[in-house]
Amino acid sequence: MAKSSKKGKQGDSSIVVNKKARHDYHIDETFEAGLSLAGWEVKSLRQGKVQLVDSYVLLKDGEAWLIGAQITPLTTASTHVVADPLRDRKLLLHQRELARLFSETQQKGHTCIATKLYWKGHLIKCQIALARGKKEFDKRAATKEREWNIEKQRVMHRG
Repeated sequence: MAKSSKKGKQGDSSIVVNKKARHDYHIDETFEAGLSLAGWEVKSLRQGKVQLVDSYVLLKDGEAWLIGAQITPLTTASTHVVADPLRDRKLLLHQRELARLFSETQQKGHTCIATKLYWKGHLIKCQIALARGKKEFDKRAATKEREWNIEKQRVMHRG
């Protein structure tokens, strides 16, 4: 008996994208990290019940932790497990990557943030980024440039 071929979703496999990160930070470099999750968290991620807005990556004791990511438990989650939506989740990275992140974040003005959660096969991955904070005038300039590009596309399309 042959296995039935399962067709996955076409297109983007993103679960959630931290749009505020690109607005508030200059992204220097991105890394892919695995996540250590409980069963109820995976079920909630399948439903898209997650927020990355105020999350960041904390590097301590040679490990990386995702802090502030809110995964809302489903109402059908198991009753014998206490579901903490804001618990710290361990990020799984190679030692080389951890060393690089640690050395870069020691520099003034650099930080490490979570930018995206996505599926890679049957695994959930977290895209983290080395970033520098933007000043207020940088944010205004980026907004002005984005609006100009939209207007330029509109004019090109019309005529």
